[in-house]
Amino acid sequence: MSADTLTPAAAHDDHAGHDDTGPHGTLRGYLIGFVLSVVLTAIPFALVMSGYLDPTSTAIIVLGMALVQIVVHMVFFLHMTTRAEGGWSFLALMFTLVVVIVTLAGSIWVMYHMNANMMPMSPAAMSQQ
Repeated sequence: MSADTLTPAAAHDDHAGHDDTGPHGTLRGYLIGFVLSVVLTAIPFALVMSGYLDPTSTAIIVLGMALVQIVVHMVFFLHMTTRAEGGWSFLALMFTLVVVIVTLAGSIWVMYHMNANMMPMSPAAMSQQ
């Protein structure tokens, strides 16, 4: 039976002509993703609010958790795997990770140098000039 002999109702049955091999979300997958997202949000929040670690360690952990959370969202909610779309979505994931790492590293570098070089002088240092 050719495509032009299909009736409109028959053309839509069972997603005729569509590739159904891509990943589909399941309730279990969404729940795992949700729980991981909550945990990956709660840990940095607790570290920042408690002040348990020094600021540098806290910042590194928060950034690490952010990176992991991005991957969790892309895998569990956007279904990006090496099998999906012939690997193109995995390539998009890798590109996203590179962009995020460059952005985070650049932001930390800029903030560090602004803090070190552009802080206002203390009143005692101003009186010495």
